[in-house]
Parts: sequence; C-alpha cells; structure tokens
Amino acid sequence: MGMIEVPRAVAPYAEREMPATTAFDRGVSGLIGSALPLVPGRLHRYRRLARRIMTERIPLRDLSDAALLQAATAARPALLRSGLSPETAVRAFALVSEATRRHLGLLHHEVQLIGGLGLLERQLVEMATGEGKTITAALAAAAAGLAGIPVHVITVNDYLAQRDAEHLGPVYAALGLRTGLVVNGQQPTERRNAYGADIVYVTNKEVAFDYLRDRLAIGLRRGVARARLQGLLGGSATQLTLRGLHFALVDEADSVLVDEARTPLIISAQNDATPQDVYRAALSLAAELHHGTHFTVLRRERGVLLTEAGREAIAEQRGRLTGAWQARRAREELMTQALTALHAFARDRDYILAEGKVQIVDESTGRTMPDRSWEAGLHQMIETKEGCEVTGRRETIARITYQRFFNRYLRLSGMTGTAREVAGELYGVFGLGFLRVPTNRPCKRRHLGARILPDEDAKWHAVAARARDLALGQGRAVLIGTRSVEASERLSVLLHGLAVEHRVLNARQTEDEAEIVAAAGQAGHVTVATNMAGRGTDIALGPGVAAAGGLHVILTEFHDSARVDRQLYGRAGRQGDPGSCEAIVALDDALFARFGRRKAQWLKAWMARTGGGAPLPAAFWLRWSSQAAAERLNAAVRRMQLTADEGLDRALAFAGPTE
Repeated sequence: MGMIEVPRAVAPYAEREMPATTAFDRGVSGLIGSALPLVPGRLHRYRRLARRIMTERIPLRDLSDAALLQAATAARPALLRSGLSPETAVRAFALVSEATRRHLGLLHHEVQLIGGLGLLERQLVEMATGEGKTITAALAAAAAGLAGIPVHVITVNDYLAQRDAEHLGPVYAALGLRTGLVVNGQQPTERRNAYGADIVYVTNKEVAFDYLRDRLAIGLRRGVARARLQGLLGGSATQLTLRGLHFALVDEADSVLVDEARTPLIISAQNDATPQDVYRAALSLAAELHHGTHFTVLRRERGVLLTEAGREAIAEQRGRLTGAWQARRAREELMTQALTALHAFARDRDYILAEGKVQIVDESTGRTMPDRSWEAGLHQMIETKEGCEVTGRRETIARITYQRFFNRYLRLSGMTGTAREVAGELYGVFGLGFLRVPTNRPCKRRHLGARILPDEDAKWHAVAARARDLALGQGRAVLIGTRSVEASERLSVLLHGLAVEHRVLNARQTEDEAEIVAAAGQAGHVTVATNMAGRGTDIALGPGVAAAGGLHVILTEFHDSARVDRQLYGRAGRQGDPGSCEAIVALDDALFARFGRRKAQWLKAWMARTGGGAPLPAAFWLRWSSQAAAERLNAAVRRMQLTADEGLDRALAFAGPTE
C-alpha cells in the first residue's frame, strides 16, 4: 500500500491517463496474472496486519461514540499526509471495525480484514458466498474516505446499492463520513449532490453513463485552464456530474469487468425510423428461406450467414420491392437481421415482452435491461417479429466499454466469489492482482456430481421429481437454477403437477426478489430461479433445515462460464452451514448445441445403444470442452471490443487526446 496516484492534468477532474498498451502487452500480463493464484505465501503479510488491527481495536471499545468520532478525525491528517500506508491502514481499519461492531452488531473476522487490506492494494479479492463481502468492502471504502479519497462502491443493481448504502450509512457517519446513493431515475442535481459524498454507492451502468454524459458536456475541451474559464463564465464545466474517478471498489467484479465487457455502453440519438413495412417484408421473405440452402445459423456467434443461393433468392425479389431493397448491401443486411431475429433470438430466453416492449434479458444475471437495445436494426426487427411498436433506429454519439472506463480510475479493486478462472484476463486488462481469501469456517457443502439425460423433457421431469423428494420427503430447502425465463416457467408447471409448493424468481418477477430469496431457505420450500438468485443476497436456513442437510442446489443447465455455475453452487453451504449441490442437464441444452454438438450427438447415440447413463469421463469432457470453447469466443469478443474502443479514442479523440 502506498500513496495514491496523482493524475496528470488531462481533464477537468481527476482520472487516470490511459497507458499505451498492445495486444502483446496484455497477453504477457495475462500469463503473469494466470500464475498469481498459484503463488504460495501471499496471505502471510496480510495475516500479520490483520492481527495488528484486531489488537488495536480492543482499546477502542472503551471510547464513547463522540470519542470514537474524535479519534477518526484525529487520524485523518496522517492519512491525508501519508496515504494508505500499512501503518495508517491498520489504524483506519481498527476504527472502521469498531464502528461496525457498534452500529451493526458485527465484528470483522480475520479473513474479512485480510480481504479489506487486499482491496487497498489493487487486488481482485475472491471470497466465498456468505463470507461478508459487504462489510469487508466497507473497511476499504471507509479507510479511503478517511484518507480524503472519494470512493465509488460499484454494485450490480439498484436494489443492492440502496440496501448497502442504508445498511452501512450509520457506520460511515460514526466516522464523520457522508454516504451518497445514485440510482436510476434521479435528477441531475440530486446525482451531483450524491457524487459529492465521501462514499457513493452506485451501479456500474449509472456511473459509466454519467461519465459519458460528462464527456459529452465537455466535448473535446479537456484542458484544465479552459474548463476553469468555462466555469467562471457559467459554461458546461459547472454542470459536470462526477467529481473525478478516484477509487472504484467493484462488487461482483467478474460480472462487471468480464461478463459485461462484451457490451459497449452507448449514448445514442434518435435517427429517422425505417418504415415498419420494410421490417415486415424482410421477416416475410426470411420465413420463405431454408436453413442450409439459403443461410447458415452461426450458433456460437448467435448470428446468421447468407449463402450465395440466399443472396440470389433475395435479389430475385427486388422487382416487387422498393426503397432499400434495390441496394444489394442494404437488402442483404436487412435479410441477415431478419433471419437472426427469427432463428438466433428467442422470447423468454434472450428477451421478454413487458408493457408491450421488447426488453433484453442479461444472460449472466437473468435481469432485464430495459434501457438497452440491439444495434444495426436487430432490435427493431425483433419488435416487428413480436408485433410491438417499432422504435426508431438510433445513432451512436458516445460509447465506451467497461474495460476502458474502469481503467480510468486512479485506484481500482474488486471482489467476488468467483474470479479464479479470469484472474489472468483481469490482470492483463486492469492490472488487478488476485487474492483468494480462505473461509472463516470450513465449507461443508457436498457436490453430488452431474447427471446428463438424453433430452430436455427427461431432464425437467427428473428435476421436478428430485425437488419433490428432497423438499417433501426430507424437509430440505431446494434452489433450482435455470438459464431462461421460459425454462423456469416450464419447470413451474411440472412442480404444480406434483403438488410441490414453490416460488419462481425470474425477469418477470423482480419486485419480490428480496422476499423470495429470504424465504428460499425454509424447510420444504422450493425456489426456481434464473441467475438472479446467484448474486448479492444470502439465503438463510430456516428452522430444522440444517439438521435435514441444509440447502440443496440443482443446476439445470451449464452456463458458458464455469464461474456462473460456481456462483449458483455457492448458495449452499455458506458460513459453515451444511448443504449440497448437483447438476441435472440434457444433451440438447444450449451450451452443448452451440459448442459441443458433435460430442453430444455421439454421447446421445451411445446412451441409446447401451440403455445406460452417460459415462463420467465422457460427460466431463463434453462439459469442459464446451465451456472452454465458449470462454474462448467470449474472451475474443471482449478483446475486439477493447480494440475497437481504443481505435475510437485515437480516431475521434473522444476521451481526450491520445495519452
């Protein structure tokens, strides 16, 4: 831990100048980062500091609340002068830990202190589900706040941001720090006031879009002298929302920095709308084309490729169509989007219909993203396909990826329960080290393995029967994870048929999320959820559930990333509780269809011949190879997005001159 990084004067507020890197630099850094989880002995120094903190907080118990506030105020000059050195961090953590004990009734364990120390050193901290990441993050956030460093605590949704800000507000106030909250729907003045606080809780989406809006307000006029002059003259500098990118502490960092990195953040303006009859004509013609003859579905890329026969078939129709159909490139783009809308995107998997609108469903979280749309006319094509009112196509006026945005913070750290698999990429792109923190108590979760069934129908009946036996027969609490809204609702019908009491949590039922998750640990209760139940909230066991074996998690479809599977499994066996997990999947699941089709077909034929289940080595190879292929593709997409963003910076000087 050392002094905070001093920014160069490249903007009206503090942000980190972007280092000039190449793909080779990132590749070498990625290899180094991949080796970090293997380096032994990295916890020893943190353990020594954690034990010093535990010793130093003992005499603080005798102080009154006023005296504790006075002690925090007295510690600030040293923190401001010396930065977050080990000596000053020990004192700051002791103060924060004592304030947490008083106002929340929680005393930081050694492993939480270790995690907090790692967050001050640009580390990606991996802590298991239920180990108290919220109050661990508070240690680093409050210490930085006492050192005069404005902190953004980044969460994945407004509910968690509001929950954590309200929960930890009294702790920060006891130390003389002000808490801010930024959520969707706030007015500009309210946002600016919130960002003026010492510690601000905000989602990744809100803070990134606020940054983009600031960049638009500034335009290309980034010099400090010019900005100050504009401020004196009442110019746009006085309307900036943020006050700098000082310290971002990212919760669920793998979701924000990896999974979300595939989608650039875009501010767009309404463009002239393409007439809806053009989309209707494209969909009508697309329905007449044949797969394999006129087009090929690219399952991995979730797109469509026209064949030469397909291009000729489209060209033959231009005589009865007008406008865009007369231009070869335009009609082929329209047809590609129409075929993609019909064959690559499905309702209740990739999107839902809500209030007559198409709303994208985030593949990693299962949540809707109502303010996002697909580009290049695809969104409008899907709206036409579903009979919705067609929105106008939009023209991009500002864009940035999370990779570029979070690299602009002077300090960056993150925490999650699942980061080991992407440690190399996060080191290569963000320079984040990796620190795996052990659990406070030994994990008692039992993994019962995986069952692979021939098809979805057999899978869902097996899952429903398994849930009935566990919940009604053993008094267990059961959490069933699905990948789509459609799958969760199909399973719900089967559970109703077996008279199994259950609740469904998916993109259609977001209002009662906290209540549903809170009840998921009760005896005999079954919860069917998309990935929404995998992040940010703990499932507490009800009376008698621990004695019956704890929460049992059933995974019904492997995700593209093994990290997401581990997130779901991690709901069971938290904080030393008993629990178990298993996977019940089918050979025609989306992962295998996109990335392991031939292996799955061979295995299905073998099972039909022998009349038995899938042999364990073959099942393992199918899963491993499919997820590895998916991860390679997703990583390549992220690299392309980063390269495109860097190119846009150089071409348009959007984020300032090349630095």
